[in-house]
Amino acid sequence: MSQAITVARPYAQAAFDEAQKLGELKAWSEILHAAAGAIEQQDMQAVINSTRVSQAQLTNLMLAVCGEKVGKTAQNFIKLLVESKRLNVLPEILDMFEKLRAEAEKSVDVVVTSAFDLNEAQKQKIAAALKVRMGREIKLSCETNRELLGGVVIRAGDKVIDGSARTRLSELAVALA
Repeated sequence: MSQAITVARPYAQAAFDEAQKLGELKAWSEILHAAAGAIEQQDMQAVINSTRVSQAQLTNLMLAVCGEKVGKTAQNFIKLLVESKRLNVLPEILDMFEKLRAEAEKSVDVVVTSAFDLNEAQKQKIAAALKVRMGREIKLSCETNRELLGGVVIRAGDKVIDGSARTRLSELAVALA
């Protein structure tokens, strides 16, 4: 895993730099999402690893997967990945690209896990509080986990705010023991 990250880092940085220069961060993000999603499929892995498929065929397949909006620079990026035999690190490239994009756009993806479904007002209140606390735009996604009993767990990158009843009960049990 760490080797894949090391290999992916310069590709992600180059893709980000080019996308930012062209003002096409969102388009490149969509292209990388499509490509990374495709290579994770078992059938696509078989094609990528096949000795009977030429680089040109693989390049054409990957460009078709990426969609019609792929510009010349993005096409060259995909071709480079195929020629360098680096398609397998596309998920890591995508992950790093998205982190660089979020940093540039001053936004953060936040996952809120709650014991019960949150209504719109609750979601907006959480997003507003996090925006003030983090000084960034918040992209909120919500999940439900009944095992939490109550409260919420908020994950924003490597930050975790655990306000779940389950955690509070565990802390109480440790304190009483």
